[in-house]
Amino acid sequence: MLTDFFDRYATDYKPYKGGNWCYEDGLIYRGLELLHMASGESRWLAHLKRLVDAQILPGPKLSGYVLSEYNIDNVRAGGALLYLDMLTGDPRYLACADLLADQLATHPRTKSNVYWHKARYPWQIWLDGLYMAAPFQIAYAHARNRPELIRDSLTQIGVALQETYVPETGLYAHGYDEIRHQDWADPRTGKSQAHWARALGWLSMCLVDVADLIGPETFSPLRQQTTDLLNRILELRTKDGLWLQIIDAPDLEGNYPETSASAMFIYALERAQALELIAPVREDLMGSLTAHAIGPRADGRIRMSGICEVAGLGGFEGVYRDGTPQYYLSEPVVEDDPKGVGPLMMGVATIMMNRTSEDIAALT
Repeated sequence: MLTDFFDRYATDYKPYKGGNWCYEDGLIYRGLELLHMASGESRWLAHLKRLVDAQILPGPKLSGYVLSEYNIDNVRAGGALLYLDMLTGDPRYLACADLLADQLATHPRTKSNVYWHKARYPWQIWLDGLYMAAPFQIAYAHARNRPELIRDSLTQIGVALQETYVPETGLYAHGYDEIRHQDWADPRTGKSQAHWARALGWLSMCLVDVADLIGPETFSPLRQQTTDLLNRILELRTKDGLWLQIIDAPDLEGNYPETSASAMFIYALERAQALELIAPVREDLMGSLTAHAIGPRADGRIRMSGICEVAGLGGFEGVYRDGTPQYYLSEPVVEDDPKGVGPLMMGVATIMMNRTSEDIAALT
């Protein structure tokens, strides 16, 4: 059922931002990449190549990509370029990856040497940005034999974890304002206040992907923090087997199970088990998510529901996002958004790599 859903979704997929290179498309690319790795089926590679090739222009250039915007989100989709380069050897892919690496080479940084989330969010570290930049930068370092970029990524992650950790909850703040200018930032700590589940999903996926890319010895400085975070996330799973939009506030009025974060956590937990970062999880994580989120639309086609459309911090389109629980609960909930479907693809693919034929048959 799920692989048929993914096949139709990729067949019908339209670029999220009208053809401009963006992280939302990158999540679908990553899902297709992992499905191809897990199954070896040519349809996933064909979907991936078709979608990525449509965004490569003569030069080569990436459609709608402007380096000087210094938007860390735009780096995420670069992982697909590196995967296609590895499989095809077509020089366009690595040349386009070079464009993204050029952005990172001059991307503004905090005083503690971590990438700003975006040029329009100065002096700020967001958990989202760790996932957007670090896995690509490390994979690019392998492709171009640039080990110093691996060291830089690990240092940045370590600093970001230190600055965003909230000891009272055992979790990490969505954002950190180094200069304490933002209204959403605690004037003493610089941290945002509420634990938005998808922010922790970005962080969790970053950590397991980095661990997979660099191996246990190099990852060892981040191992304990990763294990502690993932075990804490497991503790916060609801009785229905999902995770809430405000992950640690089960009694908060209006709080709800959010499916994109749940898919991200399932992917991270499945990958972490394979990497022996956590003990085996006995519960059927994916079964709970699919029972809740996957079902027919009015036209009979399968869809994924319960996805928070977008959330962030600070000013955006005339609205100030203050980082309160009430703010995160006010954002629209949609279906079939790539921020949910992409991680769902990743989770299913990882289960296909890790589990028995019976487990796989139940999903596919």
